Amino acid sequence: MYSLRRFAVRRAGEVEQLYRLLNRALDAVRPLARRLGYDRLERPVAAIERLCKGLAFDCRMCGQCSLSSTGMSCPMNCPKSMRNGPCGGVRADGSCEVDSRMACVWIDARHGARRMRAGELSRTPSAPLEHQHAGRSSWLRVLRAEAWPAPLVTEAAATEAGAGGRLEALLRARAFVVTSECSPPDSADPADVLTRVHHYHGHVDALNVTDAPGAHCHMSSLGVSLILQRAGWEPVMQVTCRDRNRIAIQGDILAASALGIRNLLCLTGDGIANGDDPGAKPVFDLDAVSLLDTVRRLRDDGCYRSGRRIGARPRLFLGAVDNPFAPPYEQLPLRLARKVLAGAAFVQTQFCFDVERLERYMAAVREQGLHRRCAILVGVGPLASARSALWMRRHVPGVHIPDAVLSRLSRATDASREGVRICVESIRRIRQIDGVAGIHLMAPKREHLIGEIVAESGVLAGRALPTIPTGDASCRFPA
Repeated sequence: MYSLRRFAVRRAGEVEQLYRLLNRALDAVRPLARRLGYDRLERPVAAIERLCKGLAFDCRMCGQCSLSSTGMSCPMNCPKSMRNGPCGGVRADGSCEVDSRMACVWIDARHGARRMRAGELSRTPSAPLEHQHAGRSSWLRVLRAEAWPAPLVTEAAATEAGAGGRLEALLRARAFVVTSECSPPDSADPADVLTRVHHYHGHVDALNVTDAPGAHCHMSSLGVSLILQRAGWEPVMQVTCRDRNRIAIQGDILAASALGIRNLLCLTGDGIANGDDPGAKPVFDLDAVSLLDTVRRLRDDGCYRSGRRIGARPRLFLGAVDNPFAPPYEQLPLRLARKVLAGAAFVQTQFCFDVERLERYMAAVREQGLHRRCAILVGVGPLASARSALWMRRHVPGVHIPDAVLSRLSRATDASREGVRICVESIRRIRQIDGVAGIHLMAPKREHLIGEIVAESGVLAGRALPTIPTGDASCRFPA
């Protein structure tokens, strides 16, 4: 099955011509189909379509076929159901983050698209799947001349007033910002949140709150963001598509804005198999791009994904993530462009341990003017040892660590200290790259190094950060 699908991608140009002939044939049989009745034809036609497209493309019968716009590579073969891929976890050999036995369907999609008339995948984001059509015939939808979901053309500007958060104000003022992230606790005590963040005080402009990172359950991102916001921090609430459908996500977003959260980071999310409860059901109703568009519609158009109007609109500064260090490298500007079109105003990247590769990425970003449309914050962090760096390179999809860095760590008498020096040097070089708006400093389980790295790199020199009050978070909530 897999080899047949790869063959169809390699022959995408010929298959596209066959599709055009098929569309002409469908025009000819439309009057007959109308007389017979579309409902009566649904089961036999769907069975034939499933057989033909299943053999050729490993088709999943989503009822919303996009093969002609995805290089004849069915996006529903993606374990994350990404219709705006690829994700940032593609492995160095081009295999899937979730299932290393298969190639990333979006790398195949680009190879196929280059053999078709368009010559490249479209920059226009694709609409999310309409699940009520799953298992039904796309051919009959064409015969009925049924309206297909419109692509996400989301060029609407953000509201003039902005979201009103500190992070947005700093980026608009072109300050070089520092963000970091904290993992929510396995606890129902708000004090356990604040004990985790004291290392960041005076060293960061905003704190990301991860949303069940690595598919492990913790206190919710919304809850931790609210605790931090009430305690004087500037939270960036992360929202992933893995665990909730579009109805639940939109409800959480409205609640976050109503409670004063001003920054939202939209991610597709890690695969369920990465976590400690692999029996949980993955949702992936949206992907990061369609999630961005969903929030933008709430904020700028005042309506849900369904089109129903809302009352007061949320005030939110929208962000996304990107990975300049994972293949397909030539497709990275396209992926970023889709996120910017969908509403991303800032982007945080995966760990940067290869500044030369980052420079190539930023050159492509500047060529398309994307750095003027969104603020790019480059991910950095200290490596603890050559052994831990090698483990990350082998086991964390999307993380690229050059041999030179591994060699430098292995030769050092104090690898931990050398990891800090490498991080500081990288930050100083990154700051000189045109189009970089800041850094996203990640030091999981080594948060005590945050202050040292910020001070040695000098990224916040001469800029005062707000004082964060101390005390029990519970006293900041109304009784």
